[in-house]
Amino acid sequence: MEGRDGPNYFLISGSIISALMAALILVGFVWTPYGTTEMSGREKFMPPCLSHPLGTDNFGRDLLSRIMEGAGSTFLIALCVVLIGGIIGTIIGCLTGYFGGAADLILMRVCDAITAFPSILLALVLIAVIGMGKYQITVILGILFIPSFARVVRGEVAKQKNLNYVASARLMGASHLRIIFRHILPNTVQVLLPILAIGFNNAVLAEASMSYLGVGVLPPDASLGRMLSESQTYLGKAPWYALFTGLTIVLMILGMSLLTEGLQQRRRK
Repeated sequence: MEGRDGPNYFLISGSIISALMAALILVGFVWTPYGTTEMSGREKFMPPCLSHPLGTDNFGRDLLSRIMEGAGSTFLIALCVVLIGGIIGTIIGCLTGYFGGAADLILMRVCDAITAFPSILLALVLIAVIGMGKYQITVILGILFIPSFARVVRGEVAKQKNLNYVASARLMGASHLRIIFRHILPNTVQVLLPILAIGFNNAVLAEASMSYLGVGVLPPDASLGRMLSESQTYLGKAPWYALFTGLTIVLMILGMSLLTEGLQQRRRK
């Protein structure tokens, strides 16, 4: 542990890892060394070399190019999932935490019903109804993430609404919606930011899990989860396939976790 005024190693290491992953993803949006669907029978299972820094897969496709595209796809899906769950969950949490009553009881019981089921199982049920694909999985995971955000925001709003600054706003004639979204909500940001980071990490794992099971991002699009599933068959012949794919997922989550912990430590000082 560093001293109170010492370097924040969580923030430093998290920033470095997150910056490297961000660079990989951003570059992958506009350029990859090879086409991500470009196959070569002569280059199947090539180990890491100058022409293919991370090797190739069972179709002779360049792993670096596939990982760049897959990481970008996972990032965008996780971001959209957090936005859907965060925005809707925040609105629900604000309204139920502030007004309480029957709406609070009903909406919280709906959240209880959603969280009572294993998320993967419920996602598979919804996929059976609306179909597979990256857009469908984004919407499904976004819905499943709503209760976690709603509960956190509800608890914070319920605590904030009894404080003096809210009473003062009421005496000045501020409307309920203005009090909620202009006065109370900004004071929940400190609680929301870590939850958003945790939600992003969970969304990365959830998307990778769905693609691993074959119901997320569909071929020929690259997906880290699907690549990890495919690599299992070739662990003995091409261990780099699973190693680099799994390492990418780990670094995406680790970078965000360390960065969030570092920011929290900095805020507490």
